[in-house]
Amino acid sequence: MGMVGERLRAFSTNRWLVFVAAMWLQSMAGIGYLFGAISPVVKDALGYNQRQVAALGIAKDLGDCVGFLAGSLSAMLPPWGMLLIGAVQNFIGYGWLWLIVTKQAPALPLSMMCVLIFFGTNGETYFNTTSLVTCIQNFPKSRGPTVGILKGFAGLSSAIITQLYAVMHTPDSATLVFMVAVGPSLVALGLMFVIRPVGGHRQVRASDNNSFMFIYTICLLLASYLVGVMLVQDFLELSDDVATSLTVILFILLILPIAIPVTLTFFSKNEYPCSVEEALLCESPKGQASTSEERDDQPELILSEVEEEKPKDMDLLSPSERRKKIAKLQAKLVQAAARGGVRIRQRPHRGDNFTLMQALVKADFWLIWLSLLLGSGSGLTVIDNLGQMSQAAGYVDVHNFVSLTSIWNFLGRVGGGYFSEIIVRDHTYPRHIALALAQILMAAGHFLFAMAWPGTMYMGTFLVGLAYGAHWAIVPAAVSELFGVKHFGAMYNFLTVANPTGSLIFSGLIASTFYDYEAEKQAQMIPGMGSLAEEGPLKCEGAVCFFVSSLIMSAFCVVGAGLSLVIVYRTKSVYRRLYRSVRR
Repeated sequence: MGMVGERLRAFSTNRWLVFVAAMWLQSMAGIGYLFGAISPVVKDALGYNQRQVAALGIAKDLGDCVGFLAGSLSAMLPPWGMLLIGAVQNFIGYGWLWLIVTKQAPALPLSMMCVLIFFGTNGETYFNTTSLVTCIQNFPKSRGPTVGILKGFAGLSSAIITQLYAVMHTPDSATLVFMVAVGPSLVALGLMFVIRPVGGHRQVRASDNNSFMFIYTICLLLASYLVGVMLVQDFLELSDDVATSLTVILFILLILPIAIPVTLTFFSKNEYPCSVEEALLCESPKGQASTSEERDDQPELILSEVEEEKPKDMDLLSPSERRKKIAKLQAKLVQAAARGGVRIRQRPHRGDNFTLMQALVKADFWLIWLSLLLGSGSGLTVIDNLGQMSQAAGYVDVHNFVSLTSIWNFLGRVGGGYFSEIIVRDHTYPRHIALALAQILMAAGHFLFAMAWPGTMYMGTFLVGLAYGAHWAIVPAAVSELFGVKHFGAMYNFLTVANPTGSLIFSGLIASTFYDYEAEKQAQMIPGMGSLAEEGPLKCEGAVCFFVSSLIMSAFCVVGAGLSLVIVYRTKSVYRRLYRSVRR
């Protein structure tokens, strides 16, 4: 019994269990990406025009991305407290919206509807912040894969919830709103005591790469399976039993990653590669971006100081001898600093731990923010307006494009984290080179939307979804490397403000204005349409609805790619310093 109890305790504190639980939470937490599917329901139920729907979309984007409170509370509240707040907000906001759409509660003024959407979606910031901050602390040496996979499952959530909605075979579109209100809240409450820091930086194993590859395989299977299921459901009329069986397989694929912590805990030795003598090196490895594991009351050791003080023949030693000597040198520097013999740098340099205020005075931080605004902001505009874009192109079922974009978003996040990690570790080159490529692909996707050639809705959603997802795998990992993880929660939630800011510009000011203008022009050309416009919202049909706005967004994505290349040029030396030893 004693051995079993010890194994169970080890399982409960295994960092892979926390990571898998965070994946499950994220797979239901990306509620903001479902707005393209529920906006037509809200538009018809409340009689809104496109500008009013865009206002709701901007409120949703603000709620999804403005997480200053969540970022501040993450340093004061335990993870379970963060998840509890998020679950309550999500349930109240979208539960109330469901009551309004189903006429069980009176409709609110547009301003109050925006507040309601903001409040409900803001719960997602607590889910995202808790998952990312916790898992980056547990996996400080695998930031790209960790961020990419977690953000990927958040992007996949709309496809998962849509699949569950399809299984219900209900003609009531408002049921989807109810699922958004209940599903994420229940999952967050069920995992609130599992997702937490467990000293994962001390649990590094040689098998970690294999574990990540297993999860990557599951990710590809999930994406392929969901695409196949949607195609089958489009072309064939499935029975209820077959649809239920397909959903069961989906849940099996989602549960499969639990095999990693089970295997590591119960079927392998609980040994880690770091010895006691090398504990200092393992917890603060040379050649990695700072992991913020130091306590606030300890003098902070800057890695560049070790570089300056190491002997000239250090690089000629074997890797094990070099690590031991660097560990001894670190200890000497800390002792000397305590006696006042070594000056500890007070102002951080890139690669050290920054506070949010220190990061805000750095040009690199603002370049990253502006590049994110142009890229992700234009991508989010497409996601929010997919319902109207597909209807304008002549498609009836808007859920297909919402689900497909969710899958491409998922693959973009997973792939962005994977390939950007190869770039930094194998080539010591900045991650933003991958982001520049993603923004060029997004520019091509917007151009295809503008041209509206046959099949461009499918190709455009693929390119924009893939590139949009890559933003949210590459940027958080890059920020944690350049500005540290000690205050990562605050910096991440500041960066996410770029999303609603871009949506406000591209969707609220550009896309909706051109859409309503073309809708009114079409209404005036049809006899008797003017009287109908007073009874319900106007709808625009044809490629002209989003032609100009798509071209504008395509041009700005090219500008964003240029900014990403500027970041690459400015941070090349930083990445060489941070990841130089990884290649040896």
